[in-house]
Amino acid sequence: MFKLNLKIALRNLWKNKGFSLINIGGLAIGLASCMVLLLYVTYEWSYDKQFTNHEKTYVMYHNSEASGKIFSWAWTPAVMADEVREKIPGVAYSSHSSYPSNYLVTYGEKKFKDKGVYTDPSFFKILDHKFIKGNPDKVLKEVNSIVLTKSFAEKLFGNEDPINKTVKLDNADVLKVEAVIEDVPANNSIKFEYLLPWALFEKREPWAREKNWGNNMCLTLVQLENNNAFEKANSEIGGIYKRNLPGNKDVALLFPLDKWHLYDDFVNGKSVGGKIDQLRIFLMLAFCILLIACVNFMNLSTARSEKRAKEVGVRKAIGSSRQSLIAQFLLESVLLAIIATVVAFALAEVSLPYFNNLLNIKLVIAYNDWKFWMALFSLMVFTGLVAGSYPALYLSSFEPVKVLKGFNIKVGSSVSIRKVLVVFQFVFAVCLIICTTIIYQQLNYIKNKPIGYNKGNLIQIAVQGNLSDEGKRNLLRDQLIKSGAATNVTFFSRGISEGGNNTTAVSWPGKNPKEDIFFNQRGIGYDFTKTIGAELISGREFSASYPNDTNSVVLNESAVKVMNLKNPLGTVIDFWGNKLTVVGVMKDFVVESAYQSVAPMLFYTSSRSGASTIIVRLNPSANVSSSLAKIDELVQGIEPNFPVDRKFVDESFEEKFQNEKLLGILSNWFGGFAIFISCLGLLGLALFMAEQRKKEISIRKVLGASTVNILTLLNKDFIKLVAIANIIAFPLAYVIINKWLSAFEYRVIISFLPFLLAIVISILIAVLTVSLQSVKVAKANPIDALKYE
Repeated sequence: MFKLNLKIALRNLWKNKGFSLINIGGLAIGLASCMVLLLYVTYEWSYDKQFTNHEKTYVMYHNSEASGKIFSWAWTPAVMADEVREKIPGVAYSSHSSYPSNYLVTYGEKKFKDKGVYTDPSFFKILDHKFIKGNPDKVLKEVNSIVLTKSFAEKLFGNEDPINKTVKLDNADVLKVEAVIEDVPANNSIKFEYLLPWALFEKREPWAREKNWGNNMCLTLVQLENNNAFEKANSEIGGIYKRNLPGNKDVALLFPLDKWHLYDDFVNGKSVGGKIDQLRIFLMLAFCILLIACVNFMNLSTARSEKRAKEVGVRKAIGSSRQSLIAQFLLESVLLAIIATVVAFALAEVSLPYFNNLLNIKLVIAYNDWKFWMALFSLMVFTGLVAGSYPALYLSSFEPVKVLKGFNIKVGSSVSIRKVLVVFQFVFAVCLIICTTIIYQQLNYIKNKPIGYNKGNLIQIAVQGNLSDEGKRNLLRDQLIKSGAATNVTFFSRGISEGGNNTTAVSWPGKNPKEDIFFNQRGIGYDFTKTIGAELISGREFSASYPNDTNSVVLNESAVKVMNLKNPLGTVIDFWGNKLTVVGVMKDFVVESAYQSVAPMLFYTSSRSGASTIIVRLNPSANVSSSLAKIDELVQGIEPNFPVDRKFVDESFEEKFQNEKLLGILSNWFGGFAIFISCLGLLGLALFMAEQRKKEISIRKVLGASTVNILTLLNKDFIKLVAIANIIAFPLAYVIINKWLSAFEYRVIISFLPFLLAIVISILIAVLTVSLQSVKVAKANPIDALKYE
């Protein structure tokens, strides 16, 4: 029986090539979109789950209350790891690590600046990276040692065996290669090219040896013996700051490592989401696109019902049961789904390189993973059964006597269901149009919102080697301006768009002793506001004309506001035990998130703290390429042993919008696919309606109706469906996009423009799609439809 049903199914597919191609195309695009989105969701979901004991591994988080809020971050003191391991019950291992930073590693003439992490031997007990060479129990114990990843070892040594060979770190420390490990997976939160011993960090940075509970400067990882110990361990860890730092109100907590990537958004000390919210959107998008493809299949299949009616009547008359007919039609839909899956597979493979380039990731189809094939098979069968369910039930319900006498479908329930399906498709399409439009409006609003300085033609150069010396930096500044490549040069203690470096250790006259306020603090050079294009509201900035400026401070507007200073100039504040006099007030400018209000900031001279960045304003009248070449030449002249590490500030600033850009781009692309598939569904209904009204149209033509009259008549019904879809979609889209926007302090006001755009686009799509089919019927010879056999 199965063999016979298969033959009938193949014969029907071949006989109706046009319908088959449209069905296969719609299902293939739906399946391919679903596959690519699911691959991306799976990739993001698998973050930090490569390690054997990932479910028992935690990141130490630090909650601190200030400015009326609880701030959370994964920065802890260096002493935290030892304290936790020695005094908290249930802890198997703990490890402290620096956050990844770029250092110069040299072997012979080969020089590479890549990410490195300082850590201790327990790091490999917690995160069991695979060792290719070397003993995991003996690494990172010697001060002058290093562990390399496979690809970094190949870059340095080529085909040589790297074990026991030496490399130089920042042209200073000679390190022996102890081991080579597999490359760090792309879906790993802690990314590095090499690991360095913590003892080396303490040697290079003597302040790190101090057991200072007030200095949150590293990442602490904790692995429990088992998760039954979690509640007790977390409770004990909660009061660790209070026990070691009298008067401190901060709270520590354990947060699962395998949730860190997706749930890193904290509000008032608790995780409220993060990238998981974006993944939920993509997951919903994937299945909605697939569902739209299935709806499209249903519409097209039932539109052909008149042609299949006699077949159903004859088969029922000779004894076929309804169950066997349902099996027949489901087999056809599953067969189409199999063919569509093959096409979708090819489409996914072709599109993955573009998708990877777009997201800067490396998604691959895991051909050797049985789970992938099982998921693909399930998706294929699910699609075939869902897509074929309604057509099978509808077609198998025909009564043999009626269809053999002469089949004539009335505008009844089946047509109504088809209309409901088309409305559903367009509800989803309209929601996507509205949401995508507002996402782009929000992105453009933030990008075009004044950020308080001019980021155009501004570059930042990393301070390294000889440039760590203040005299050398000043020499470079003078040379850059004299060369004509730059108009202004200043220094900054961090990258201008980087966060971090905040403190509550600030006091001023009239401060409430019970109130802690977080201040961002930065060291700046002379001519800072002039160089970056910021605005000085009152007072002055630091200048070489004032040698005592090491005892001065400049505040931003937000700082003056929270400190409630009526006349800030001349106010003496206490900062880390130092008495500093306010000499200027600077207009707020964006350093951290462009979506949130600017935090209170205080600025002191970079000669007090050192500088990590040189900021250069390019000469607008000079050629940019020539200026950059001259800058590189001058930097290399002072520090020839390091490659020049420079980048444009506007490129760094652009990185702040990656998540929103990703959401906008993916919504745009897959929304387009959803709309295209919806058009195919609309085409199916148009085919059906045109076929049913063929005689009516012919009579109208005989009575003098024009082609335009007939097209208007046929389009009117579909415009009604699209209008209903818009009415349903508007409140739904508003709720979705309003929830998304609520995460931003600076946000666009939802206007009627996106909704108007959705109306215009959806009606235009409907009219064009329907007219493509309707015009054939409207121009057909009426004799062909009216003649009687």
